[in-house]
Amino acid sequence: MMDPLMAVGRLAGAGLEAQSARLRIVAENIANARSTGASQGAEPYVRKTILFDTSFDSALGAERVEVKGFVPDKSPFQIEYDPGHPAADANGNIKLPNVNMLVEMADMREATRSYEANLQMMKQARSMISMTIDLLRGS
Repeated sequence: MMDPLMAVGRLAGAGLEAQSARLRIVAENIANARSTGASQGAEPYVRKTILFDTSFDSALGAERVEVKGFVPDKSPFQIEYDPGHPAADANGNIKLPNVNMLVEMADMREATRSYEANLQMMKQARSMISMTIDLLRGS
């Protein structure tokens, strides 16, 4: 088992990686919120969600979070009337992505806060290590 302060840093690092991946997916969803198919009947962008999992890290002696994968959101597409669009069907309707900007913004806010909490843990661990080294030098 490793030093507890180093373990905190590694656990916080795993949390930072997971939340960073989550923020990338949110950014991709927001960027494609109006991405329709290029031709009639083509499917629009499908919102992605992230799956987290925990795994036991024997070096740390603790569970750590990791990204398990990305899955498409199964919610229905939005339908909008736009007869001049290249992807419009015979009725003039186009399918828009199943991206809800309110959901994406809430997810971004939550991921940002989790990222900041992990970053603060890492800063605290680094500060404690630095103080310990200073104490050992003074002895």
